[in-house]
Amino acid sequence: MSENEIRLLENLHWIGHDSFRLDKPIVIYIDPWHLPPGSPPADLILVSHEHDDHCSPEDIASIRRSSTTVVANPSAANKIDKPVKVLRAGESLKINEVSVEAVPAYNIDKPFHPKHAGHVGYILTIAGERLYFAGDTDRIPEMKQIECDLALLPVSGTYVMTAEEAAGAAADIGPKLAIPMHYAAGVAGTKADAQRFQELSEVPVKILEAAG
Repeated sequence: MSENEIRLLENLHWIGHDSFRLDKPIVIYIDPWHLPPGSPPADLILVSHEHDDHCSPEDIASIRRSSTTVVANPSAANKIDKPVKVLRAGESLKINEVSVEAVPAYNIDKPFHPKHAGHVGYILTIAGERLYFAGDTDRIPEMKQIECDLALLPVSGTYVMTAEEAAGAAADIGPKLAIPMHYAAGVAGTKADAQRFQELSEVPVKILEAAG
């Protein structure tokens, strides 16, 4: 599968760490953090959990307008000015032309993102294509049930799965293309982790340059 065949990729921007922006069919931010000045206003903002490098009220406020829809898991919703639509794993909603499903995201062998905390990842369905944003997670059994065209996977280790584990997760999921995240932001990991993931993955991998 050529990356040129994935339409979602044309409008996807990696801002850095776990922060992304999609520009079409509406402007969507996922875990906006350290946004560059002049970032376009959001139609939809998705927040995976309450940690400061994922849930930044200041960044959210900078792109939020009265018409913006904000979606978050319960713990992140508590930090964000209302109104916020709360989604738990297994729940979904539709905003304009975009379907949003929350899915589990948690650690198996580390304490930072326990399963009981209710952190989530998201699956977006846009014009028939599916994007999976894994959130802060290890390689978890639920990934084998995910169907997507494009998977955004953490690779840094420490707080999330390692590059080696991410390669296994990509094999479990089987997307057309995987993109590494959660590195090179002063939190954990470097570009070397993304490159290691690319070397090990059976799934094609594209390393994005940070748009910020």
